[in-house]
Amino acid sequence: MPESLLKGVLLACALGSAAAAAQFVPVTIEGDAIAQSLTQTPGDPARGRSIVASRQTGLCLLCHAAPIPEERFQGNLAPDLAGAGARYTPAQLRLRVVDSRVLNPASLMPAFHREVPLSRVGRAWTGRPILQAQDVEDVVAYLATLK
Repeated sequence: MPESLLKGVLLACALGSAAAAAQFVPVTIEGDAIAQSLTQTPGDPARGRSIVASRQTGLCLLCHAAPIPEERFQGNLAPDLAGAGARYTPAQLRLRVVDSRVLNPASLMPAFHREVPLSRVGRAWTGRPILQAQDVEDVVAYLATLK
């Protein structure tokens, strides 16, 4: 490999590592909510719906049912997501997605955006959040539409 190409690859790896280290966004929990958005970009409800429905990304439907009729085999271990936007504010939804164990330490729901070392996490998720900050905002935006 030519030296200039090797340097470019090493630089890309270094930048990728820096980006990976910066994946977590610090949050401030106020009561039962995270009032401050994790990003400067508003959440996209359509993208959030696709994350909730995804069997590879959000995996929400493993435990929750949701008003996504095209997805079969939805879960019943956790509350139905229908009406979530009527039950909770976006700030309350954000905390529940980021780390529901803050509210209920016995919760089976994983922390989708928590920096603290997690236990029983697959190698692919070690040291990084399950959902990126914008993913969280997109999911919150979708859940907030479920009135």
